[in-house]
Amino acid sequence: MTTSTKSSATTLPGGTFALGDITVTRFGYGAMRLAGPWVMGPPADHDGALAVLREAVALGITHIDTSDAYGPRVTNELIREALHPYPDSLHLVTKVGATRDAQGGWPTARRPEDLRQQVLGNLEALGVDALDVVNLRMGDAEGPKPGSIAEAYGTLADLKQEGLIRHLGVSNVTDEQVREAQAIAPVVCVQNMYNLAHRHDDALIDRLAAEGIAYVPFFPLGGFTPLQSSSLSAVAERLGTTPMSVALAWLLQRSPNILLIPGTSQVAHLRENVAGAAISLSDDDLAELELIGSPS
Repeated sequence: MTTSTKSSATTLPGGTFALGDITVTRFGYGAMRLAGPWVMGPPADHDGALAVLREAVALGITHIDTSDAYGPRVTNELIREALHPYPDSLHLVTKVGATRDAQGGWPTARRPEDLRQQVLGNLEALGVDALDVVNLRMGDAEGPKPGSIAEAYGTLADLKQEGLIRHLGVSNVTDEQVREAQAIAPVVCVQNMYNLAHRHDDALIDRLAAEGIAYVPFFPLGGFTPLQSSSLSAVAERLGTTPMSVALAWLLQRSPNILLIPGTSQVAHLRENVAGAAISLSDDDLAELELIGSPS
């Protein structure tokens, strides 16, 4: 399906990356912040949320990250309202494995029947016949947890065989769990927490890069508490930009398989993120930034 929205993807920082037979811009957009406080309920500014999504496409972004658990269902319905029918170049990446409770918690939902229902829910809310990429969310709010993911990932592999999913990924996982998933069905992306201050996945990123698999850091700017560092601030001041711009630019330069999905609910902030990620960091800048975090 096509729209009249003009794409300028070639102007986005980082270029593109292939998720299987899907090519996306390395600079994407994470829709989680479009929901209400703590990712629950509708946005305070409904029209503003639609404007952000339309501006993302107008800027050339072809990778939007979402989940039916955001809201729940809120971000998916906003995406459909703002962008459906979708441009052929636009690819939606969603996530399953958790739901929401009345208190705003994220209870796990990884039984085969739970995962099927979540996939069907995403299809309905987004208004598509097949989901471009579905990430299986493991672990919990504190991070990855050890344990087999074979049953849950195998369920998604079956849904892929049914034609409901085009490609699979994993989220909030250990290296061992990535390897277990790869033995069941191809993995096109891994989505874990990672940023300048949280470098625990350095070795995993390098392995995935060698295999042509994308790594998508969530909380690239530190999460609900923004990154704070004297080194980060010093580099930003020297370059005449913001610490957050430096943090995004560092991720793009860290490895060619890293894809960005920073979220925002404001058009101006979206534009700032795109412009900021395009700055070039020198060897001296990178050396100073290395002082912030290291593999743990």
